[in-house]
Order: sequence, then C-alpha cells, then structure tokens
Amino acid sequence: MKAPPLRLGVNIDHVATVRNARGGVHPDPIRAAHMAVLAGADGITAHLREDRRHIRDQDMERLKRQLFVPLNFEMAATPEMIEIATRIHPHACCLVPEKREERTTEGGLDIIGGASHLRPMIQQLKGQGIRVSLFVEPEIEVMDAACDLGAPVVELHTGTYCEAVAAGDEAKVAYELERLCRAAAHGAGIGLEIHAGHGLALDSVRPVAAIPQVVELNIGHSLIGDAIFMGLDEAVRAMRAAMDEGRAQVAV
Repeated sequence: MKAPPLRLGVNIDHVATVRNARGGVHPDPIRAAHMAVLAGADGITAHLREDRRHIRDQDMERLKRQLFVPLNFEMAATPEMIEIATRIHPHACCLVPEKREERTTEGGLDIIGGASHLRPMIQQLKGQGIRVSLFVEPEIEVMDAACDLGAPVVELHTGTYCEAVAAGDEAKVAYELERLCRAAAHGAGIGLEIHAGHGLALDSVRPVAAIPQVVELNIGHSLIGDAIFMGLDEAVRAMRAAMDEGRAQVAV
C-alpha cells in the first residue's frame, strides 16, 4: 500500500509583495489563491506580518470570505495577531517566529524556551475551534515540547535542508534530510500531525515528499518565482507532479 497523497498548501505572500511594490491593487493575491486552488492546491497559506510588508488585514478577510478550501493563517505569537485570528477564524493558525529586520522566517519557533508565553495563546486559539500548528526545527525534543503544549500540528522547518540542496553540499543534504525523517517519525509516533515547509522548490521537494509521516507541504516563494516564467497554474501543477513523484518512492 502506497503512502497517501500529500496536501499542497500554496503561500501567496509574494504576490502581495509585488502588489505592494507599486502601492496599488495589482496583482491581486486573492485572485492568485483562486488560481492555485483550481490548479490543484489543497489549501492557501498567508502570513500577516506585524509590519504588513506583504499580506494585509483586508487580504485575510477576503480570503476567509471567498475560499472554499482551508485557510492557514501564519502569524507571530502576539496579542494583536491572536485577536485578528479569533475574529477572522481561519481553518488553522501556524505560529511562527518573526523579526522585523528579517527578509524571511529564519528558523523554527523556540517552543521550549517560550513555552510559558505560547501555552495560553495555543489554548485560546484551540478554544475558538482553530487548529494550531507550530513552525519548528526538526528535533526530537521539539516534537515532545509541541505535544506537551497541546498543539496538534507541527510544520517542520525545511529551510536548512533546502539551502544545502542549493549549495550542492551532499553531506549536509543527507544530514538535514535525516533530521527531518527522524523528527517526522517521532512526532507522528506521539500523535502529532506532521507538515513541512520553507524554501522547498522543484529541485528539493521530492525527498521531503517521500517522508511518509509528512501529510502537507506549504510552499510559496519558489512557486511565485516559477509563475513568472510558466504561469501560476502551471507552476502549481509542476509542483504537484514533483510531490507525487516523491511520494511514489515510499510505501507504508
């Protein structure tokens, strides 16, 4: 019996980045979300940053009103974002680390050191019927900490693995892939749902798709980049095909 198909969550942040560069309304990230769904995306991810550098509050509200697939609200663990999330009520909230000066998220959330801060926020979101995911490093002790906090889902940070792929460092690729496999197996074994994402592209997605415990990949930047050359619908289909190829390599 082959592993079940992976879900693909498409992150539309950088459609908004292009829009905001000119300060107008085009290109519309919500239109991009609809195109991605029609091309095979199972859900849409959007990160409402504290500085609103790409996705805006109105974008989140429109996504919630218009989407018929799950909306994954990426957000910092702050009172402001908790209030917005409980008002918009997305399918899921993924808590991520956030620094104003960073160009993109640089690593997993410190859920061990930050447990006392995170626990009440997780409980508040869960109390509203919102599924909580934690964007974390692929380590055994981090899986245990996520379970202790009561979060049902973790998203494994694949950025370090993808950087190794881009650098052609085969030893580092093997090491980082083993970290991902080990964390996914342990996390699933203690009852967590395992997602993965950050930096994944056509040249790096297949081995991650082959990890049987991973049930969802969230991908954005590479898809929007590929869309410049092939169109967003074709970029999503190509990613979907690469994920399926990777998944076909493993049986459970």
